[in-house]
Amino acid sequence: MKPLFWDAIDPATGEPYHWDSPNIFWSDPSFILEPGDPGYEPPTPPVPTHNKPKTKRNTMKHQRYYPIRQGDQLPWLDNFWRKLRQLATAMQLPALRVADIVADARWVLYFLGSRLPAVRAFNKANTDALQQVQFGTGGPLTPPVFTPPPLPAGDPLLVPPLPDVVVRDEGALDRIFDFIGEIKENDLCTAAMCSDLGIIGAEEGAPDLANLRPEITAVVSGNLVKILWTWLGFSKWLDLCEIQVDRGTGWQPLALDTTP
Repeated sequence: MKPLFWDAIDPATGEPYHWDSPNIFWSDPSFILEPGDPGYEPPTPPVPTHNKPKTKRNTMKHQRYYPIRQGDQLPWLDNFWRKLRQLATAMQLPALRVADIVADARWVLYFLGSRLPAVRAFNKANTDALQQVQFGTGGPLTPPVFTPPPLPAGDPLLVPPLPDVVVRDEGALDRIFDFIGEIKENDLCTAAMCSDLGIIGAEEGAPDLANLRPEITAVVSGNLVKILWTWLGFSKWLDLCEIQVDRGTGWQPLALDTTP
């Protein structure tokens, strides 16, 4: 048995210890079981690489043409549903399918562009109200009330008529991506149409691995801190994210994470 330090290396793997290692006991101080100690679990033999199944990441289907930044997704969605209505006849697309995809795009657009900012503003108002509840000096406090922005109205004068935005089933963006895949297989869809719809992605290039850094955020949950990160659209070039911690003595390894 030996004490556990943040930079300790597991001799069985050659990597820093993981928080879920069966031989680690988290306490004050934490310690590591060694071979011969009661309760020690020997490491599981590695699976040969030629027999090891490839791990499938459970992430949303993402396409090269769809912007990564949320602010850029709004104009993309707005352009896509408008141009789709204009080009649907030339591509002989089924009118009901087009109407469904347009409804999906407008619903996602409403949620990203109107409802989500309203929710964030409401959360800030609640945070400010909490400060007043705890430390304010005024009279009775009226708590904030969340009123979601109304769903956008349609336009019956357009051809074809544009209905009101309505709540859609889950997976709206996945349905849009699937439909775009069908459009690209349509012989009537020209390169100019694809460009007009914004469904041609830029040529992909490998990221600068020497300078690539994840965007990390931390959320306090009870007595824990959740570390949040994403692949930033580069998942095909990356295998894991190394997270380090500085507790006043310099940066040291904290975890090697393979799942955002």
